[in-house]
Amino acid sequence: MTPTETRLTENVTIGSSHASAIDAHVGKRIRLRRTLLGLSQEKLGEALGVTFQQIQKYERGANRVGASRLYDIATVLDVPISFFFDDMLPPQAQPDSAGALQIPPPSPAFGGFSDTRKPFAPATAAPRPPVTNEDQTLLGKKETLELVRAYYRIRQPALRQKVLELVQSMSADEPDTTGQS
Repeated sequence: MTPTETRLTENVTIGSSHASAIDAHVGKRIRLRRTLLGLSQEKLGEALGVTFQQIQKYERGANRVGASRLYDIATVLDVPISFFFDDMLPPQAQPDSAGALQIPPPSPAFGGFSDTRKPFAPATAAPRPPVTNEDQTLLGKKETLELVRAYYRIRQPALRQKVLELVQSMSADEPDTTGQS
């Protein structure tokens, strides 16, 4: 076996465990968007021409979502494909003692295009704060989903913006009980 063949084998092994984590993340994002829209697994399946059991498998990460199916799901759920990969952390990211994520530099042995490419986001884009476990917990609460659904039922963007500003001003007066500043 040549060194190149060994390296390819190592990539496949590393990639397969990483792939299952990606599949699970994409599945969670499918479920998040589906529930935010108030769609059942059955309704989403009907729109895609698959069974609700298949949707369950996608959402659990048990079945990998192919590129064309992901495109169809993004279309039905009215989100860009990138939505399914938002908030995804590199597999080697580890929290330090303060809870901040420490991402080691890429290994030169597995360097490639993704290590050297420019980011897709414009340079002027503000950095997004990391998503915490608490944030994930809040997103899964029924109350959060009901609030988001009600918010998006407001048809006028200007009125929606005023509601957002009202809620933000009200929450600014409350003490922070989340432990975040």
